[in-house]
Amino acid sequence: MANITNFLWKVEEGVENPGVGRPSKGPVYRNIQSKHSLATPKPGVTTWVSFSETVKRSPNNNMLGHREIVDGKAGKYVWQTYQEVYDEVLHLGSALRAAGVPPKGRCGVYGANSPEWMKALQACSGQSISIVPLYDTLGADAVEFIIKHAEVSIAFVQQSKLPAILKTFPNVSSILKTIVSFGEFSEEQTETAKKQGVTTYSWKEFMELGVKNPSEFTTPTPEDISTIMYTSGTSGDPKGVILTHECLTSVVAGLDSFFNDGPIKFADEEAVYFSFLPLAHSFDRALEELFVSKGSSIGYWQCDVRILLEDMAELKPTFLGSVPRVLDRIYQGIQAKTSNAGVLQKRLFDIGYKHKLIWMQRGYKHTEASPLFDMLIFSKVRQSLGGRLQMIVSGGAPLAKHVEEFLSVVTCASIVQGYGLTETCAGSFIAVPNVISMKGNVGPPLPNIEVCLESIPEMNYDALASTQQGEVCIRGKTVFKGYHKRDDLTCEAVIDGWFHTGDVGEWQPDGSLKIIDRKKNIFKLSQGEYVAVENLENIFGLSPVIDTIWVYGNSLESVLVAVVIPNKDLLETWAKENGEEGNYEALCQRPKAKEFIINELNAVAKKSKLRGFEYIKLVHLESEPFTIERNLMTPTFKLKRPELLKCYKETLNGLYASLKK
Repeated sequence: MANITNFLWKVEEGVENPGVGRPSKGPVYRNIQSKHSLATPKPGVTTWVSFSETVKRSPNNNMLGHREIVDGKAGKYVWQTYQEVYDEVLHLGSALRAAGVPPKGRCGVYGANSPEWMKALQACSGQSISIVPLYDTLGADAVEFIIKHAEVSIAFVQQSKLPAILKTFPNVSSILKTIVSFGEFSEEQTETAKKQGVTTYSWKEFMELGVKNPSEFTTPTPEDISTIMYTSGTSGDPKGVILTHECLTSVVAGLDSFFNDGPIKFADEEAVYFSFLPLAHSFDRALEELFVSKGSSIGYWQCDVRILLEDMAELKPTFLGSVPRVLDRIYQGIQAKTSNAGVLQKRLFDIGYKHKLIWMQRGYKHTEASPLFDMLIFSKVRQSLGGRLQMIVSGGAPLAKHVEEFLSVVTCASIVQGYGLTETCAGSFIAVPNVISMKGNVGPPLPNIEVCLESIPEMNYDALASTQQGEVCIRGKTVFKGYHKRDDLTCEAVIDGWFHTGDVGEWQPDGSLKIIDRKKNIFKLSQGEYVAVENLENIFGLSPVIDTIWVYGNSLESVLVAVVIPNKDLLETWAKENGEEGNYEALCQRPKAKEFIINELNAVAKKSKLRGFEYIKLVHLESEPFTIERNLMTPTFKLKRPELLKCYKETLNGLYASLKK
């Protein structure tokens, strides 16, 4: 660990016995940027102060943009300036007060990212009203639960989501008293709400209500609740994470310090952020708060992943927050185009890729590693992403190292991974741009937090050993203030000021953190061996023939089995080379295809030096992806293991039965 001080500063030594019954803690680290003091916002700053100060400083900067629809087709981005948005926010805030919503009241927002979403957020902020996102991906049951649990009295709702919100009646009509549509209400929808004693407004009508009933802003304090953000979890009811204005401005201070400490300013007045990750989640919320604080422009997508690249090409963003699922699609699309190109073009692409990667591995920045091949080959990829992209931050789930490395070469942009949770306002770790050793890792902590690892004896992770492995624990002002109405869960998660993430990390020699496991997802096989299932899934997921894998075992069985979503293109290529006919769905049923996948998994296991009981003995090949719609993934693309078990219980029983014949 000799080079760990490249990006880390040790604040405290590790402690072998921190308390009765408590496991040992490793050293406490900060980012080297915050060696003497953590990055913090100015005293008294709230998200509202941040926005209003930007309006005063840069009133004519473009703030919010969306694509204009002309004759049913998407055209250019049309923009509103910071001053224009502020003027609308003033009316919206007045309307909220006229509608009877008091300071410290709760306002829901239900819908995909849009300028209206951000305006509603700012209006609530200016009136000290807490925003409660009603997750677009959690379904009517979760929406009903959140409205009741958070006591949401008014909700801004995307027009297409009005039927879903109305389905929660009459169960929520004693709490939810006002609904504002981003667009219009139909007569039938208005009548349905009226029968429940609920008042409805179109966006235009609500704006007029504010114009007729002007009200001054009731500005919040840093300690006031900005948002109660519900996390989906992999089982049970959603948990309401309480984030104050101080939490959000603190994460903005950390992000600002990290991104703008070097010569490249990733977030300034010239930056353009492409918003497509849900504003209902902390990752996008933190990034949009950062760009608003800098006076940057935010362009919203059309809410269709199939035309995501088309929106990017039109917007020409400089910065992108993404998730592995989307980056995997971009990777596969580039690979497919390369494979279908002529022999000479493909050969030139491969030469250019290897040449640039070698120089990046020698320490050259991606902009300096191969300007010639950037101009001849990779500029086409860059143009497909708008032509101005400087940085992509991937979060929410691990991004495969080969995908991260590939995109770092061909996009001509910095591709880095980040890590954080809703409970830490998302931004906790981000890899340093142009440090090739950090590919596959989440980088050092941001300059606004302190981090330590806590030993997990039952999993043989020792935070005081030379490898420094353990549960990731975070301390700082970005840490949430508790779970709404769940003090029991809060006490479990926050101990002595440290938030216990449940994720297992390992410090790397360059000072970055690698997430290697999940503390809770462990189980025993029948012979007593502990299996860290997420770690295995991350390892097996490195195989390019695997799109998704769910590894399963229990204490009654001695071996592991898995449900695998194979990569369609690679499976079909294997089939052609081995005389197997049929479409993707048919191939997934073939014994030879299953044997092929098992061999691939065994090769990965051998290369990764897994123990015998960690090998996969049998697989079921599934052609239908695990999706949010199937209730098999969370909105942040984590596997919902209880739901997967329900879905595939008979299949798993069949696999184990076949082993015993």
